[in-house]
Amino acid sequence: LKENDRTTYEKTELKKDLETKIAQLEALIEQLAEEIAAAKDQIDKTEVEIKKASQTREEENKEFQSVVADQRATQAILNKALMKLKDFYHKGIGKEVFAQAAQEPPVKFNSYNNNAGSSPVIGLIEQIIEDSKALEAETTAGETQAQADYQQFVKDGNNLIKDLQAAIASKLKASASADADKAQASASHESTVGELEELEQVQADLHAECDFVLKNFDVRQKARLQEIEAIQKGKAILSGSNAK
Repeated sequence: LKENDRTTYEKTELKKDLETKIAQLEALIEQLAEEIAAAKDQIDKTEVEIKKASQTREEENKEFQSVVADQRATQAILNKALMKLKDFYHKGIGKEVFAQAAQEPPVKFNSYNNNAGSSPVIGLIEQIIEDSKALEAETTAGETQAQADYQQFVKDGNNLIKDLQAAIASKLKASASADADKAQASASHESTVGELEELEQVQADLHAECDFVLKNFDVRQKARLQEIEAIQKGKAILSGSNAK
């Protein structure tokens, strides 16, 4: 009984430890599953953001190409007109016509210099050309910066996806290891429970046997005394026969 009690205690403590370990492993597996799901969700969102940024960048680039094309076309047309006007003016044919055009234009542009001997119309066209070139340069600078920002955004997004994928792989490995440990702990727990049931049965059998011994002690002791007495009588009879 003492040995049974000691073994039962040890197995009971082992059972508790295994149950604690299984609970911890289950919590770890659940946590890893949540973290993996969150990482996958972040990857999906990042990919969507990159796709949206690519679409926006494409639209912005189309707008940039259109603006630059318009400004360069405007400059080309105005430069041709300017060359003809200057030629016309320098030949002295259009001085009187240019004088009539000195009135304020219907659309105001940036202030311009009216060089001595030149027509206000020529100066106006030159200013429009300069404004167009400035707009083209500003648009080009904006496009360059927007493209650089886009490339950095994509790079950062791809790096984030790469890191998240590595984290998912690591967590999947940890989850698989935890699953294996849980399976082993569960098997040990099942085995320990079985051993405890056997020990309980052995203990019940021992108690029943002890109860039987105690219950029949007097009967067995009386029977034993009778056996001893019969043996002694037998010895006495044998001794008397031998003396004759």
